[in-house]
Amino acid sequence: MPTRDRLLAVLVAVLWGLNFLAIHATLGQFPPVFAGALRFAVIAVPTILFVPWPKVKVRHLLGYGLGFGTGQFAFLFIAMDTGMPTGLASLVLQASAPFTVLLGAVFLRERVTPHQLAGIALAVAGMVAIAWQQSGHAALLPMVLTLLAALSWAFGNLSTRKAEPDNPLHFTLWMSVVPPLPMFALSLVMEGPAAQWRSLTTLGTPTGLTALGGLSYVVLIGTVVGSGLWTTLMRRNPAGVVSPFSLLVPVVGLTASFLLLGERPTWLEVGAAVVVIAGVLLGSLRPVRKPEPELVAV
Repeated sequence: MPTRDRLLAVLVAVLWGLNFLAIHATLGQFPPVFAGALRFAVIAVPTILFVPWPKVKVRHLLGYGLGFGTGQFAFLFIAMDTGMPTGLASLVLQASAPFTVLLGAVFLRERVTPHQLAGIALAVAGMVAIAWQQSGHAALLPMVLTLLAALSWAFGNLSTRKAEPDNPLHFTLWMSVVPPLPMFALSLVMEGPAAQWRSLTTLGTPTGLTALGGLSYVVLIGTVVGSGLWTTLMRRNPAGVVSPFSLLVPVVGLTASFLLLGERPTWLEVGAAVVVIAGVLLGSLRPVRKPEPELVAV
């Protein structure tokens, strides 16, 4: 992997890590599910008008949109709105990786190797430690919601594998067409039209302007720029070389939340974070195949 691509991969991790701060700012103004609906609606309109259809089966696009889009961000935004620390959210969401391995084994009959099982066990141990710590602060529900967000992301990953899109970026952008309607409907039921209207009519306040800045970052930087660069890197390099850089996302998220939001993780949470990242990395690595012995003519 060239040095330039390594630097770009680190840049994407930084952009995605800061994305959680932008979400935090957005939730200061908008109800959580309504914020998720707006996040996708802003991307969906220009996608329908200008982005070519990704040439995949509709059911795979719907599965990706409902899993990665609707489920993940509805659960994540509600979790962060109800008390999930921003930095820990960026970490716990990495549970999508071991979830994907397990779901792939169940639904796609993919083989799970011993080192993947060991990685999953490490990641689960770290998550249990964090959940135990959060339960002591009466914050277990946000933790569970974040895990459900990671599980939804994993289901979205299965749809991506089945779709096998020729252009992953177009596929990702068209995915944004799926979540707005179900999320707007869910927001109407859970949050009510009054809360939606109030968040829109007070955009001129300092909190509203900050939220608009956060929403703009999530859409333009986190999604368009970040996903565009990541897709380019995945095209130019083996997936197994690029994907481990995503483990820098929670490092950036935890650090930025510590510096800018004043979040102070306990030493137990820091140790558990290291265990989770190590487990995800171990579970993501693919075994190196030994070369077949050459047959020598005698």
